Amino acid sequence: MSPARTEGGTAPGAPGAPGVAPLLTLTGVHTHIGAYHILHGVDLEVEQGRTTLMLGRNGAGKTTTLRTIMGLWPASAGQVRFDGRDVTRCATPELAQRGVAYVPENMGIFSDLTVRENMVLAARGARDADAIDAERLRWIFELFPAMHKFWNHPAGLLSGGQKQMLAVSRAIVEPRKLILVDEPSKGLAPSIIRNMLTAFRQLKAAGATILLVEQNFAFARQLGDAVAVMDDGRIVHRGAMAELAEDEALQARLLGLSLGAHQ
Repeated sequence: MSPARTEGGTAPGAPGAPGVAPLLTLTGVHTHIGAYHILHGVDLEVEQGRTTLMLGRNGAGKTTTLRTIMGLWPASAGQVRFDGRDVTRCATPELAQRGVAYVPENMGIFSDLTVRENMVLAARGARDADAIDAERLRWIFELFPAMHKFWNHPAGLLSGGQKQMLAVSRAIVEPRKLILVDEPSKGLAPSIIRNMLTAFRQLKAAGATILLVEQNFAFARQLGDAVAVMDDGRIVHRGAMAELAEDEALQARLLGLSLGAHQ
């Protein structure tokens, strides 16, 4: 079963086609956290209907970029535009209302609530589980059977992999225009990573726009259409994921390792 429609309609035609504006654009974005200057003029475009991978060494600024987009850490300079609007100063709840979902590295689930209650909270306007789109919920259960099995269990009792499934399920329980995901495969068993790949592939097939931070390069290569590599708070490389995956010298220069070594 494929997911219900994705907000914003079907995927556009060829990437970068004339007249097709990016869904998300960061221009000269700087972010300070206390006394620390983390982002140093980030320029990034995320095209509608595509999956953009953000790669880079630990501490490069990838998580800060996602959190800045989501309004959790305000940009100190520059501009963030989403769906044709300046959202640089938008609060996180407003961005969620505009159709942006965020799966943080720490998953962001409510441990004291059941899986069902977590899902109801993530479904905008749903007063109870019966108000969640039934077709979409069936699709989520097919992707992540553990969500059905542990539907009435406290989320805090789930395994690490099951919590990650719940975090992704919350992000996709309703159609979103943009999904931001921070390292979804981190610490997961290979079988659960395969489930994640299936989930994101089906989202892509439905025309979802995804910006994904990932350290598992085999995972990244299988999902990414475009790639942006960060270093020291800046984007230092942009291009097609397929081109980076085939160029081991470029991988070594940008990332200090080879994608081929992580298959």
